[in-house]
Parts: sequence; structure tokens; C-alpha cells
Amino acid sequence: MNIGVLSGKGGTGKTTVSTNLAKILKAVYIDSDVEEPNGFIFLKPEITDTKEVKLAYPVIDDEKCTNCGRCVEACQFNALVKTKKDIILFQKLCHGCEACGVACPTGAISFEDRKIGFIEIGMSDDIKCMRGILDIGEPLAVPVIKGLLKRIDSSSVNVIDCSPGTSCNVVNTLQYVDVAILVTEPSEFGLHDLKLAVGLVRKFNIPFGIVINKESNDKNIIRDYCKEESIQIFGSIPYEREIAEIYSNGNMLVDNEKYRNIFKGIAKGAKAVIEWN
Repeated sequence: MNIGVLSGKGGTGKTTVSTNLAKILKAVYIDSDVEEPNGFIFLKPEITDTKEVKLAYPVIDDEKCTNCGRCVEACQFNALVKTKKDIILFQKLCHGCEACGVACPTGAISFEDRKIGFIEIGMSDDIKCMRGILDIGEPLAVPVIKGLLKRIDSSSVNVIDCSPGTSCNVVNTLQYVDVAILVTEPSEFGLHDLKLAVGLVRKFNIPFGIVINKESNDKNIIRDYCKEESIQIFGSIPYEREIAEIYSNGNMLVDNEKYRNIFKGIAKGAKAVIEWN
């Protein structure tokens, strides 16, 4: 069972929910927010394995190249440009699809690999932890996300900490998700971006529920919206200074008995949705 934790925007508490949920479920924690993976700050795993993620890029043999431009026409990402003298590669625009090599009539294109990120695997007590990290300056996060998610063991319970927003990073992660938990906050910005996330998971036909973070009372625009849309609320996290102090120090909320039951309720709601579906 793969539980995806996502949000329409950053800063809603997505990682707080996913790390504490993984601990309460004793599930595998997978941080697919490869541009800013910070779940390990809380779980503090001992790293046992590291894998590089590489991406292929074209290398053009000038002696074989006739400068016909077929490779440029085949590239959907504008990584290749034809000039009067030769073909120029903009390496970081290349997605590694190798269509240019197929299109080349003279066999002038071969491929080499370059490192764009890496995957770390470790243990935090009895919890397996995995995360992808995109190298600084690299624009393509999806290959790192795919490299990470291919290592998922579908026979276990996995909590996937998704990227914020509704970009292609999230779309590629949702292909692995059985149930989604959408974390939001009771504000106009929170509601606006929550609607985008709801639209996305509905397109994928993924069962989902809401967790409201920083909730000061049970009458707010998020609850009104969920009532109108018949969306289940798995739970809420109160707006309290003590909570902010706990996670600001890199500690887990579930280690505090006062907040442990909140995540038990969220886990119960997610399991019930999967069983119902």
C-alpha cells in the first residue's frame, strides 16, 4: 500500500505529516521531494546505501555528422540547435529520450551518462527510509524521482512524501500512489492551492482525504469546502506554539503522547478509505 502525502503549495506541513505518519504506521518513508528533501531531518536515519542517478546525453561525431538537422527536428525539448557549421547541444535541456539518435541517418550520435543526483537508503530504528536528492544546478527532477520510486516494495506499507504543488514532479509520483493525503491550512492561499491538488488526484481517480494543519477552530473555509465537495477529513493538527517548537527542533510529534493520537486517527482514516475502495 502506497500512501502519498501532498499539498497544493509548500509550507503546509506535508513533511511533518508524512514523517510522523510513517513512524506511527512503522512504514517505509520515501521522500520524493528531491529538490528539497528534508524528511531525514526528523527521522535521522543511518545511511546504509547510496546510488547515483544518471541521465544520457548525445555526443555528436563531427566526422559522421552531415549537419542535416534531423536530430534537431526530433528533439521535443529544444536541447539541440542547428547552426551553419554544426549542431549545438544544450546539455541541461536534454531529457535523455535518445530520439535524436534514432533520427540521425548517418549514425553520428552516441550517448554518454552524466550524474544528476543520487538516492540514499537508510534505517531509523525499525523504519526504512529512502530519499532522492537532485544535484545543485540540475533542472530535471523527474529522472531522480523515477529512480527512487522504482525501488518501492509494493508488498510493504509506504509513505511517499511528494513534492509540493501540482507540477510534473507530483504527477509522476502519483502513478505509484494508492491513497492520497492532502495537507492544507485554513487560509485563502491554502484553499486555492488545495483545490488544484484535489483536481489532480481526482483526475488520477485516487481515493483521498484532507488533513488540516494549524487549525485554530473547527469553523473555517477548508471545512466548508470539504463539506460542499463531500471530501473526508482524516484529521487536523492544532495551531499551537508547542507543536512549532517540537518540529523546529527536528523532533517528532508522535513522540509526544499529546499529539500521538492525531496521527493514529489520520492513519485510521487512510486505511478505511483504501478498504472502502
